[in-house]
Amino acid sequence: MKNFMEEFKKFALKGNVMDMAVGVIIGGAFGAIITAFIENIVNPIIGLAFQTDFSQVVIHMGPVDLGIGAFISAVINFILMAFVLFIMVKAVNKAKSLTEKPAEPAPAPAKSDELVALEKIVELLSEKK
Repeated sequence: MKNFMEEFKKFALKGNVMDMAVGVIIGGAFGAIITAFIENIVNPIIGLAFQTDFSQVVIHMGPVDLGIGAFISAVINFILMAFVLFIMVKAVNKAKSLTEKPAEPAPAPAKSDELVALEKIVELLSEKK
């Protein structure tokens, strides 16, 4: 059991795991901000067209109510979240490209002795013509 706990401790304290944990926590907090933005700003603006709270818009189909407003709010929430994450990833990639050195071209492979000798022969033959 002690060996298992040591392995788990090693795994849990790796840099990648900690970075991922921080990312998940920040992502959850950011998700709450986007959700609040949708519910408190976007839905009321869209709701002006329906003269009601947009997230409460339902379509009545017999005994069933379809919560179309809540669904559309969730879709808008997803699109905004995806867009903001796209912009953030693009900014991080741009920052990385500015700080990283450009890759140096690979050096030309060294010529073999046989190739050098062959080039000399070709050069001598071309001089004789």
